[in-house]
Amino acid sequence: MTALSTDLTGRSALVTGASRGIGYAIALELARRGAAVVMTGRKPEPLEEAAASLRATVPGATVTAVAGNTGDAEHRAAAVAAAVANGGIDILINNTGINPTAGPLMDADLGAVRKTFDTNVVAALGYIQEAYRAGMKDSGGAVVNIASIAGLRPTGLIAAYGASKAALIHLTEELAWQLGPAIRVNAVAPGLVKTKFADVLLAAGEDAAAQTYPMKRVGAPEDIAETVAFLVSDAASWITGETIRVDGGKLATGGM
Repeated sequence: MTALSTDLTGRSALVTGASRGIGYAIALELARRGAAVVMTGRKPEPLEEAAASLRATVPGATVTAVAGNTGDAEHRAAAVAAAVANGGIDILINNTGINPTAGPLMDADLGAVRKTFDTNVVAALGYIQEAYRAGMKDSGGAVVNIASIAGLRPTGLIAAYGASKAALIHLTEELAWQLGPAIRVNAVAPGLVKTKFADVLLAAGEDAAAQTYPMKRVGAPEDIAETVAFLVSDAASWITGETIRVDGGKLATGGM
């Protein structure tokens, strides 16, 4: 049996929330493997800087930046249209996520909780619907939703965020059932990854956090990017409806 390839030459990808951190690392890895990449982000200037950095790192790569709010249906349509302009939409990575509230749920501002679910779950579904109508319905494709181990185990500190990621994980399973076999839908659940987004979780120091992981380090954006690139490739052609933990063994310790 011939080994299936993780090469993505000729594929067209859309990565949301790609200005920095995990999203940027994913966009970079997909481009390195040959995909044309559309990157989204809320702020135009940082997004353009990220796109320029990606082009400089991967000479010859097709990279498009589409700035806007992920909750805006017109922005989602424009981002998907940009991917279609690259030859179709084969790959969708729902990476955009927010965490505007922390602490006990009894003290949570419900407006912030609603915003968390709107961004982390509803907008992700909106992107999938848009991609489906724009071409995946007929030509197939691969979707990866970036979840979190906070969606698999209670954390206390980031409870609303964790609940939204649990919903995203369930959405992944539902869509894998509804959209197969042409469209594969998976999720990746990172542990603590060293990004600006995780600053609050690293407040006690990176070394202290690392000691709570069997691998004795926190994650890097590239750890997530490599897994995502595999999941959207032909090498993962019989994987759908799965949530892949990339957490340095954190949940194997039995707690958060």
